[in-house]
Amino acid sequence: MQRKLWRFRTVGLLVVLCLLLVTAVTGCGSSTKPEDNSQSQPQQSQSTQGTQESKGTVNIGYVNWAEDVAVSNLWKEILESQGYTVKLQSLDVAPLFVGLNKGDLDIFMDSWLPVTHQSYWDKYKDSLDDYGVWYLADAKIGLVVPKYVTIDSIDQMKAEKAKFNGQIIGIDPGAGIMKAADKANKDYGLGFQVVQGSEAAMMAALGKAVQDNKWVAITGWSPHWMFAKYELKYLNDPKKDFGAAEALHTLASKSFAQKTPAVAEMLKKFKMTDQQIGGLEDLINQGMAPQDAAKKWIQENQSVVDGWIK
Repeated sequence: MQRKLWRFRTVGLLVVLCLLLVTAVTGCGSSTKPEDNSQSQPQQSQSTQGTQESKGTVNIGYVNWAEDVAVSNLWKEILESQGYTVKLQSLDVAPLFVGLNKGDLDIFMDSWLPVTHQSYWDKYKDSLDDYGVWYLADAKIGLVVPKYVTIDSIDQMKAEKAKFNGQIIGIDPGAGIMKAADKANKDYGLGFQVVQGSEAAMMAALGKAVQDNKWVAITGWSPHWMFAKYELKYLNDPKKDFGAAEALHTLASKSFAQKTPAVAEMLKKFKMTDQQIGGLEDLINQGMAPQDAAKKWIQENQSVVDGWIK
């Protein structure tokens, strides 16, 4: 009886030991489940992404003019590729200069001087820095015609009124260039109709006239993509109704050079020819988003960009 009891206890002890061994093996296996590895992997990736920090934020204010939209987005792309965070803000000219003066904005890349924005410069110049002229041609407004038009001055237009269909094709009535066109029409005694419309309508009329080799006069300005796409010329303006030629300056709040000196130095080296800015504007005009156009332009003009940033 005692032997049977001993054997029973021995067998029972062996069963218990086997069960403990199986449990231990199973428990060890559960600590290395594949799903545990899958959960830890994203956390490692997020930590890696978090190590790349911005070099700082650059606030660029711009006016909704073709050249300003183009160059502001160009520099957004350039600076973001350099590790900066760039914020663009579209404003009218007056609040834009107030923002620069207060330091809420860092950069404005399209100040027309010494005429159009001179009053703002005189008011706020003590709190602003002028990084210089970036557009390597005269910034100007005036009456523009295709180069095949055989006259060269506004005072010759009256004798050729029929060829121009008695019209000067303009843009929206509130634009300063339209006031200048009305003044020229009166001062030169042209007797033309200054047609109000939009930039898009004006450019469509120009394109159709060039296609048909017809005479046309439009209210034009530089820089503009029209000069990259078509062979055009300004008519001379002896009475100076459209004003003198200007230059396009990059302005910055005075604190910006101290805050972000590397970017300030890049912007001081920024220069573009008429063909370069015209080509960039034309990409946008063809339907590309401004920053996509900037990316494409940079790819095609990398050596030019390197001259600004290195």
